[in-house]
Amino acid sequence: MWKGRFSQDTDEAVVNFTQSLDLDWRMALADIRGSIAHVRMLGHTGLLSKDDAETIEKNLKEIAAEIHGGKFTPKVSLEDVHMNIESRLIEKCGATGARLHMGRSRNDQVNTTVRLYLRRELMDIWTGLDSLISVLLKKAEEHADIVVPGYTHLQQAQPISMGQFWMAHAQAFLRDARRFFEAYEAVDECPLGCGALAGSTLPLDREFTCGDLGFASMTANSMDTVAQRDHFLDILYFAAVFGGHVSRLSEDLIIYFTTEFGWVKLPDAFCTGSSIMPQKKNPDVLELLRGKAGQLNGALMDLLMMMKGIPLTYNRDLQDDKRSLFRAIDCLGGIFSVLPNLLKEVAIDEEAANRGFADGLILATDVAEYLVLQGVPFRNAHEKVGHIVRYCVENKRPLTSLTMDEWHKYIPEVKEDLLPLLSPRKSMERRNTFGGTSPTQVRRQIEDAKVKLALFTEEANGFKNALPEEY
Repeated sequence: MWKGRFSQDTDEAVVNFTQSLDLDWRMALADIRGSIAHVRMLGHTGLLSKDDAETIEKNLKEIAAEIHGGKFTPKVSLEDVHMNIESRLIEKCGATGARLHMGRSRNDQVNTTVRLYLRRELMDIWTGLDSLISVLLKKAEEHADIVVPGYTHLQQAQPISMGQFWMAHAQAFLRDARRFFEAYEAVDECPLGCGALAGSTLPLDREFTCGDLGFASMTANSMDTVAQRDHFLDILYFAAVFGGHVSRLSEDLIIYFTTEFGWVKLPDAFCTGSSIMPQKKNPDVLELLRGKAGQLNGALMDLLMMMKGIPLTYNRDLQDDKRSLFRAIDCLGGIFSVLPNLLKEVAIDEEAANRGFADGLILATDVAEYLVLQGVPFRNAHEKVGHIVRYCVENKRPLTSLTMDEWHKYIPEVKEDLLPLLSPRKSMERRNTFGGTSPTQVRRQIEDAKVKLALFTEEANGFKNALPEEY
């Protein structure tokens, strides 16, 4: 590729060290599609004759067929996917094929190829994220009326609807969806025609290639285009935050699945046993999902550090920009292959969950708020209820078992109308503020989330329809 300038052949060790074929061969078809757009533009502008443009496009499509058929074996000596395809094109159509690269640098070629590749990969990721959110909404509908403990600091706090639990996680993933589409929009810009860094003296038509490839817009500055990887970082930031949300959901289910909690039931098909302990049912899939967050965080940190201090414009450091990105994409694919299907099979043992309410202390806030409605200042109410909680703990008495005499000893303001309110289900049902845990509010959240999800799906369909045909 650069033999005209160099007097020595590249050292074999350097060839092996600098090759990226192990990384970028997965983008071969995307590279061909970008080259087809480029050659069409060259024919459109008169930089190539109509016959030459048609010959190159025909041969590029034949190379795509060779790749599909497993008949194309790339060579490491040609360094990357781009040079392998161009070399094969020249083998097939000689000097005509050598005309393909006019008006193009590998800097804008690679940038275009990876964006084309990413748009399809991201649509697959969206399918997985859509499925995950949909499953959570369905679980929330199924469990809207089931009462379970809610926790802060992993200590029982207040009774909640299990539907509220599922919706809490669904809301996090809906925020991830917004981040996802913002990342997609950053990818959806056409860099072809920016050249090495400064554009071209040739009369290229960037609008033509942008339209042919179905991009939403063209990148605005040729130097910035070949230098920046913000769109990669946007994807990796989405992935890292999403991974944190997956980890938290996994951790919750792992904890509630333990014998000590015991009210989440996991499907056998997504658990494993022990090589020595016959009784064990281990939540290995959830544990692996929890661990994936580290990989996704690491991918983001990898690229952030790589980008630090690189001067304008292109530098060879950036050849490795896709390693962590592709690992993250593969990691996301693995998550989506198991998590939605696992969640579909999760069951809740409401009786086991309710055993945790036996001492009634989870209802202490309800008592304090009851006193507020009687005109007691909240801090005073908090103190009064704290005293009666201490009485219950010291005397091993459930809060719900106290007589009116015992109530009046510590809280004279209590009346008979408090007693019917002291049940976990009643507590859950009465928390009817917007966004609260009552079944009414949970169902309202579900309907709002369905509307958001439908809008995201519409947005995704628009992106899918803009994708160019594949070869």
